[in-house]
Amino acid sequence: MELLKDCKKVFIEKISGKDTNRPELKKLLEYVREGDTVMVESYSRFARSTRDLLNLVDQLNKMDVAFVSIKEQTDTSTPQGKLIMTIFAGLAEFEREQTLQRQREGVAIAKAEGKYKGRKPIKVDWVKFGALYEQWKKQEITAKKMMSELNLKPETFYRKVKEFERGRLPL
Repeated sequence: MELLKDCKKVFIEKISGKDTNRPELKKLLEYVREGDTVMVESYSRFARSTRDLLNLVDQLNKMDVAFVSIKEQTDTSTPQGKLIMTIFAGLAEFEREQTLQRQREGVAIAKAEGKYKGRKPIKVDWVKFGALYEQWKKQEITAKKMMSELNLKPETFYRKVKEFERGRLPL
């Protein structure tokens, strides 16, 4: 991207902005110094809630770090930029909440009409899982190998690992 060519350091977050507990965000906040400028693609990529966005930008301001959103074309180093950011952030949060509300309403209607039954639970052979789990913990096999053997995607795999470790195994 042309706008990033002059950046000294780039942080790319693969996790949703709905939570401020993100590894790349933490690295960015530890890295920035007085006089730096943090550039983001969009407010919604930096934080999903207005409160989180304002808190993060306030944290940057206290460190004398400027904040620029490329999509919204705002720079919080000016009073006008701060005002525009607050308005846009509120609108983005409102839009997200509206989308989620419409989704919930749609699911409720589909359920009432018998068209929506939700996701089917992912079945796991817990005996096989247990044997592979022991090998994995002893570092005899990789997580990737275990996922392949059980035909699980990473998110499902780690969720099933937690269930297994807590002893909550569905029948």
